[in-house]
Amino acid sequence: MHVAHLSHTPSPRPSPASGRGRISIAFLTLTLTACGVQVRDKATEAKAQTHEKAIEHAEGRIECAPEGAAQFAYVCAIDRVQSQDGLFLTLRQPDGGFRRLLVTTDGRGVVAADGAEPAVVMLLPPNRIEVAIGGARYRLPATVRGASR
Repeated sequence: MHVAHLSHTPSPRPSPASGRGRISIAFLTLTLTACGVQVRDKATEAKAQTHEKAIEHAEGRIECAPEGAAQFAYVCAIDRVQSQDGLFLTLRQPDGGFRRLLVTTDGRGVVAADGAEPAVVMLLPPNRIEVAIGGARYRLPATVRGASR
């Protein structure tokens, strides 16, 4: 009697790095997206927390109209830092943006401390100035000196 031996070579199993693993990750991503699950962006969260802490520790609220705002509201905060170069003001907006100004001693009031956009200053009687920079406007207390005669 003759027995035939059939050789059966099992098909190789796909490795975890094969397309099967990628399909699972893609499927999981699609599934999470379809369920409305949002993946946390830790960098954005950290930036938001830093901004919130800066607002909390700021000296006070100032009246401002961030870019696109029609009216002024007390929603911005101000920090003052004295350095060897002068008094710097950091104006913090509710969206996380900020502007740095340098207080001048030459009668202009303030100038932009960094960035390419100039600060435009208008006198608001009796003792305030309005600073427009980059589409945002800020109202700040100011010491206004009388004209010499």
